Amino acid sequence: MRVPAKLFIGVIISGGMWAIAHAIATWQSDDILRFLCYLTVAVLASGLKVNLPGIKGTMSVNFLFILIGVSQMSLSETLVLGCLGTLAQCLWKSRNPVKPVRVAFSIANMAIAVTGTYAFCALFVAVRSPATLLLVGSIFFFFMNTAPIAAVIALTENKRLGQTWRDCYFWSFPFYVVGASIAWVLSLVSREFHWTGSLLLLPILLLVHRSYRIYVGRLEDEKKHAEELASLHLRTIEALALAIEAKDQATHEHLRRVRTYVEEIGKDLQLPDIDLDALRAAALLHDIGKLAVPEHIISKPGKMTAEEFEKMKIHPVVGAEILECVGFPYPVVPIVRAHHEKWDGSGYPYGLKGEEIPIGARILAAVDCLDALASERQYRRAVSLDAAMRHVESLSGKAFDPRVVEVLKRRYRDLELLSLAQPLGKSRLSKDLKVGRGSPEAGLEVSNPQSSERASDFLSSIAEARQEVRMLFEMTRELGTWLCVDETLSVVAVRLKRMIPHDSIVVWILNGDRLVPEYVNGEDFRLFSSLSIPVGQGLSGWVAEKNKPILNGNPSVESGYLNDPKKFSILRSALAVPLEGVNGIVGVLTLYRTGKDAFSRDNLRILLAISSKVSLSIENAMKFRQAEDSAITDYLTGLPNARSLFLRLDAELARCRRENSNLTVLVCDLNGFKAINDRYGHLEGNHVLRDVGDALRVNCREYDYVARMGGDEFVVILPGSDQDMVAERMQELRELAWQAGSTAEVRGQVSMSIGAAIYPRDGSDADQLLAEADRRMYKAKQAQKMMRDAVGPMPKVTRELFEMAVIQ
Repeated sequence: MRVPAKLFIGVIISGGMWAIAHAIATWQSDDILRFLCYLTVAVLASGLKVNLPGIKGTMSVNFLFILIGVSQMSLSETLVLGCLGTLAQCLWKSRNPVKPVRVAFSIANMAIAVTGTYAFCALFVAVRSPATLLLVGSIFFFFMNTAPIAAVIALTENKRLGQTWRDCYFWSFPFYVVGASIAWVLSLVSREFHWTGSLLLLPILLLVHRSYRIYVGRLEDEKKHAEELASLHLRTIEALALAIEAKDQATHEHLRRVRTYVEEIGKDLQLPDIDLDALRAAALLHDIGKLAVPEHIISKPGKMTAEEFEKMKIHPVVGAEILECVGFPYPVVPIVRAHHEKWDGSGYPYGLKGEEIPIGARILAAVDCLDALASERQYRRAVSLDAAMRHVESLSGKAFDPRVVEVLKRRYRDLELLSLAQPLGKSRLSKDLKVGRGSPEAGLEVSNPQSSERASDFLSSIAEARQEVRMLFEMTRELGTWLCVDETLSVVAVRLKRMIPHDSIVVWILNGDRLVPEYVNGEDFRLFSSLSIPVGQGLSGWVAEKNKPILNGNPSVESGYLNDPKKFSILRSALAVPLEGVNGIVGVLTLYRTGKDAFSRDNLRILLAISSKVSLSIENAMKFRQAEDSAITDYLTGLPNARSLFLRLDAELARCRRENSNLTVLVCDLNGFKAINDRYGHLEGNHVLRDVGDALRVNCREYDYVARMGGDEFVVILPGSDQDMVAERMQELRELAWQAGSTAEVRGQVSMSIGAAIYPRDGSDADQLLAEADRRMYKAKQAQKMMRDAVGPMPKVTRELFEMAVIQ
């Protein structure tokens, strides 16, 4: 509940309690028996109540006794009679949970209404006609009893007081007038006979209650029928919104957020209900005119040309013309027609400005811009919601109504959370469904498409078709013979160059949620090789996400290149197709050209024809690469394993023989590693091995080679190293071993023994060098153990001299 509503309720309760306390303090009764009889009947009659349509409230015939009290009893008696009757009405068979604050407000409101009616009727004391006095009193009591309740509803729901009062209570006014007539009859009987005689007429209350129920029942039926029509109307609007979504997949989420934003801002600006209804419909239908815009313009992943933008600008006018045929009972059409107008008059289609623009269109324009900036588009990246709001605020007074921007700035974070909790409904149409059954009665025409780029006679068409079939056959035959990724993609690039002219080709491979360039050739080689495109962004990322091709897209929208003035490209056209394997998208094949709209639909057809074969070939090559890598790579450290070590060492020795150069082989073994496993567990031991492997890899030269032989033993190959450099390197590696471990407690408990063998002095092949280095390593390990047992841990200087001696 909002603060103004809480304050108003507090004022009413305080005023009502004061009125009750004052009435009790000044108690006065001319006939206590009459008062008790009327009080009993009033409390019982309070159970004869009907539920008010549209709100959580009830209405009873208790007001009759208020009018009787005004004409026959004192203020104190009437006040107690009304308050106790109201209490019984709140507690007896309540359909809603009884809340103390609601009961207190109802009683206090009744006390104020009775007191005010008494004071008002006192102004007409000179009126000699009881009927006129009761009529005037019933009208004033009706206003005093219903206006505060309508005020609470209006303050709570941010509605207009007058409209709320008319919708919720004005319909009941005739019953107060009828009640005044019945009260006049009862008072007339009391004066002519005795007040007890009026009790004989009280069964008429049942008739009044019955008429109440019939009347309210009809109101509820009419309201239910109106709600059903409104619901049907809304479902029709949502169906039209889905028609827009069929053209533009990005529109669905956009519509959901915009509808929530504009509705809440309209309530904040206290727009009438008819304008709020128009806003709700316009939020869903403002882009329906895009049905007249070609899909390739709507989905284009790049900036539009001037001609394309001129085509896009017709959608507000077309949308308004479509909705004029619907005949909405609220002003939807003006909002849709003007939702691209700007506050300063620079918008389209008619250049309206300021207050000339409908308030609904002003709200929709600001919200539409905010959501568009904060959403992903094919032609640019999304910005944060805060950054989008700052941009909208910067256009206040220029493009947007300052009053609308002020409300949006104050509430945009809350509105975003609210929009996420309100789905639009059905979110996707079955556009990709393929129906295999059925054919037209007139039959199907055999299509014979011709080239769109140049006219040709049938002989050249036949020759081109035969050449295309031959090249496709040769490509598919060659693709099946290669398992290497690089060779597979090279074959694709060479063959495609002859079939589809292009200036650059990039094969993007899906790695997690990003596309990485696996093969790049042609213009902007460095640029494309450096990109890593998130799925859904840029041109190729959009193709990967939507699993749809793009013809003549804009290459400048590739992620990392978009809106970066430091990166310039002469490429102007792109042709991209998704590469779909057995388990989904494996990548994207994109061709680029320097000319504008340089690719034809025939080019797209050819690329789609080979995409499945290329996809399977790439998928098989990637699996082969993964299997090949796992065969020569240690799974724990990621270093080459023993098999890979021997292959590399043989290759290095062959090079040394040709160049007559030397080669050093280091065999490294960890001391104390078994104690780490025994004390801290094998998981910690694995962590130590990974740390040592990473340290060896990082601290070696680019052309050095590090491998894991097995267990806690590593081998380092150092081409072209002299004795001094080897000694320095051994010292560095030994220091690295002391730093291995995930905790400070583990670090320093592992040392490294190293044995070195030099080609050609210590051996002429891999086996001899590894055996000699291994022997020296064990010799160093034993000497170190003997010295530690004899004199304790060796000081740092002694260890360095000892390592130097091992090299010798």
